[in-house]
Amino acid sequence: MSTIKDVAALAGISYTTVSHVLNKTRPVSDPVRIKVEAAIIALDYVPSAVARSLKAKATSTIGLLIPNGSNPYFAELARGIEDYCERNGFCVILCNADDNPEKQRGYLRVLLEKRVDGLIVSSVGGDVGMDEGLAAVRTPMVVVDRDLKGIVADLVRIDHELGAYLATCHLLELGHRHIACICGPAQTSVAQMRLAGYRRAMLEAKVVVPDEWIIESDFTSPGGYQAAVTLLNHNPPTAVFAGNDMIGIGVLRAAAERNIRVPGDLSVIGFDDIQMSRFVYPALTTVGQSILQLGEMAAEVLLRRISAPAHTAIEQRIVAPSIVIRESTAPPTNVFNAFR
Repeated sequence: MSTIKDVAALAGISYTTVSHVLNKTRPVSDPVRIKVEAAIIALDYVPSAVARSLKAKATSTIGLLIPNGSNPYFAELARGIEDYCERNGFCVILCNADDNPEKQRGYLRVLLEKRVDGLIVSSVGGDVGMDEGLAAVRTPMVVVDRDLKGIVADLVRIDHELGAYLATCHLLELGHRHIACICGPAQTSVAQMRLAGYRRAMLEAKVVVPDEWIIESDFTSPGGYQAAVTLLNHNPPTAVFAGNDMIGIGVLRAAAERNIRVPGDLSVIGFDDIQMSRFVYPALTTVGQSILQLGEMAAEVLLRRISAPAHTAIEQRIVAPSIVIRESTAPPTNVFNAFR
């Protein structure tokens, strides 16, 4: 592999002059610059990013830590972050924790060792070691999607509690009263807030919620499917609020296998408005906000924090959700069952 000294020798100039051309640290005449560029092309020279970052004390790189890359929500979120960073001269190192707290902590160490300029973190949740590790981090950081206790950092997320409240109110306004909730993992702040929104709507409607109406799942379609099997095999509800769209898609599958018509026999509403929710059948009614825009917002906040680490007040951007009505919700066809 060619070095900067090889470039200097071929161009017939000093390697410090080559460095000035590469780093634009001092004006260099056009003939000299042309010689250097020609030598770089001839030798296929690639400057050392590590050496340059040590000199500049910046890497133009951010780390993105997500809990599960197989969840389309995080794929869309990462795309928004990457698009914004690319437009502003930053690269993104994506680390997928696979919902594994130990893997998540390992990736955090790797990102800090890489001397990234900033971090965007969406945590697996329920990991005290990770929370303590993040609390000690001095690298500029934005927490996205999931709150982290004890972490003083900029925050960007949707209003999970309000979104779940709106979703449940939508079902109530259609006339449903037998509404089940398949929520996400209890250790995550997202699941806790969405369950709280469901409970608030049901309480305001004076509907008693039996324990069997609430089932914990992971945020996946298989998890939603298994939870729906439990619900639909015994005294099925007339409607389901799914903790995210992937759970909702699993519910649609379980209903189809049992010849339960959606929305004729069962209404289903999800959360997040991932692109896939528009293309399943029936198209999934959901709650959300543009995931791409949420990612861009997180990246914008982080790059501003990187440029002025100690001169900007901590930001909390809580984005209001909205209902996206599609084909999977309708008034109950059996009024007696709706109010039983």
